[in-house]
Amino acid sequence: MSFAALQKKIIQMGNPTVAGLDARLEYVPQSVAEPFLKQYGETRKAAAEAIYAFNCGLMDALADLVPAVKPQSAYYELLGWEGMEMLERTIRYARKKGYYVIADVKRGDIGATASAYAEGWLGHTRVGESGLPGFGADCVTVNGYMGEDAVKPFLKIAEKEDKTLFALVRTSNPSAVDLQDLTIGDRKIYEVMGELVNAWGKGFIDEYGYNRVGAVVGATWPEQLAQMREALPHSFLLVPGYGAQGGTAEDVKFAFDAKGHGAIVNSSRGIMCAWKKTGRDGADYQEAARNAAIEMRDAIREKVEIGE
Repeated sequence: MSFAALQKKIIQMGNPTVAGLDARLEYVPQSVAEPFLKQYGETRKAAAEAIYAFNCGLMDALADLVPAVKPQSAYYELLGWEGMEMLERTIRYARKKGYYVIADVKRGDIGATASAYAEGWLGHTRVGESGLPGFGADCVTVNGYMGEDAVKPFLKIAEKEDKTLFALVRTSNPSAVDLQDLTIGDRKIYEVMGELVNAWGKGFIDEYGYNRVGAVVGATWPEQLAQMREALPHSFLLVPGYGAQGGTAEDVKFAFDAKGHGAIVNSSRGIMCAWKKTGRDGADYQEAARNAAIEMRDAIREKVEIGE
């Protein structure tokens, strides 16, 4: 699905947010995890099954409220092949529930390797005469700091499959300044990356005015967020850093265009771990996640009017 499909979901729900599915076993309530630990012991299989049940419970609770989910592959890789198999099941379940799925993989390689990543996450792989789907995400995050060679294979598959990607531009972490704020001539490195994102996205504009190459710009840098929104008028923005990393609704308002379009704000632990603040040992994890998602949505809507 293109970013137009994501924007339609955002408008329908009045909610420009994405829930990160970045669970470790310690994020899962004991009541959810215990049956799997009893069945499989202290194994990766037990952890994977517990996290999958938790993911499905979260997605059930949020399906009519949040338009997109964003599993971060590192948390699944942590559990070896069992974790990666569970990630594929998680994506499949998310698609069944109607979510727009952003696979946060941050791949950044070149040539045949980049093509294999792109086919695996967004496209199909050939086995004899059959074209078999990979993980089946709608969108992936990519690291373009190796240049066009690291992005073009993803864009090729995205065009073929009507899918999208987000390239890292100005990330939310504190040490981003070590590289991204360095000056080349009269421009910062993140500004140069923004210009590359503009160039990579040329040739396709959807009904809302956005192309296939979005940009990751952190909520923790509101001045640069506003700058990149102006510099990238045709790029959808993925905005991490809300909540646990310090970003606020006041900060993220700068990510949206004049119609209140063109951005989606991520929260992971703030939604997944909301149950830890209620004092009910996770029995209410679905209710807690839903309440946290509503609070986030309402906070952003106080600052951003989402147009049709």
